[in-house]
Amino acid sequence: MQIECLDISYQYPQTDIYVFDHLNCRLTGPGFHALFGQSGMGKTTLARMIAGELTGYSGLIQSSEISKVLYTHNMERFPGWAGIGELMASTTPASGRDRLNAMVNAFGIQSVMNARFSQLSLGQKNRANLIRYLIQEFDLLIMDESLANVDETTRGRIIINLKTLYPEKSFLYISHNMMEIAKFCKQIVVLRSPGKHPPAQVISGRNLMREDDLVIKELEQTMLEIVHAS
Repeated sequence: MQIECLDISYQYPQTDIYVFDHLNCRLTGPGFHALFGQSGMGKTTLARMIAGELTGYSGLIQSSEISKVLYTHNMERFPGWAGIGELMASTTPASGRDRLNAMVNAFGIQSVMNARFSQLSLGQKNRANLIRYLIQEFDLLIMDESLANVDETTRGRIIINLKTLYPEKSFLYISHNMMEIAKFCKQIVVLRSPGKHPPAQVISGRNLMREDDLVIKELEQTMLEIVHAS
């Protein structure tokens, strides 16, 4: 898998404000990658460009070994006419049924599968919505704050499960949690304030989640690099 942004420039419609000014970055390989930056740095804008949902920019976004890109964010909602289990089952392809059961258990929402979406907590809503995308076919899944309302321990368990269940798939993860992206992500695109050059810098994450204990010094080094880049 490879995604490359070449000389991307973009202004908000009917303004003189540049979100990106000649941005360049490249992500390669399967696994978890991240977009990181302060609010307003263009994380969602770039994610929507990569997903093909936003046009009107100059430059080029090209990819290889990616046929299907899905984009999900934490404000999406299920229809309200049935329980989330019934709704998931009705949209699950045959190839995804085993994955659906595995993820419901791994994500800890077995007890609410008969509940309607409006009856769930924010964290349960986030997890249910993410599963809805994971049971589809995809090569790249963009997760835009998709676990924002889920507690840290559960988020970590979910990411580890996704790494295990989808070793050949690619994920682009947007989060404001620096510790989390430094711990779990292979490459991190740090977006900088408009006018700064380069407008983006790619940090090589240590991808430190292994069978042994986390190497704290390496994690701290990755976090320092992210801070300096931003």
